[in-house]
Amino acid sequence: MMRRILMLILIGCLAAIFFYLSRFWYLSLWDRPGLFGLEVLRPQGGLVGQWLRGTDAAPFELLIWALGCFAILSLAQKLYDFFTTPSETGEPNE
Repeated sequence: MMRRILMLILIGCLAAIFFYLSRFWYLSLWDRPGLFGLEVLRPQGGLVGQWLRGTDAAPFELLIWALGCFAILSLAQKLYDFFTTPSETGEPNE
């Protein structure tokens, strides 16, 4: 049960990071200089759009963000499957 709660918290944190990277971030939770004093982590979010600004890929920001999220979540699932055994996930043994 504890493992399941920990995994839910980790996935929640990952979802918050994805939300911050997207153009849909609307929260201003820290001051103007940036989170932890890093100017790159601005309070407006939208880092993918900022990284792609001025490139030919800028119009495809949302598609690139969605594909990146899908790839990272797929990798996280593969890692979880690799590090857990079938008995830990609650699946019946065949």
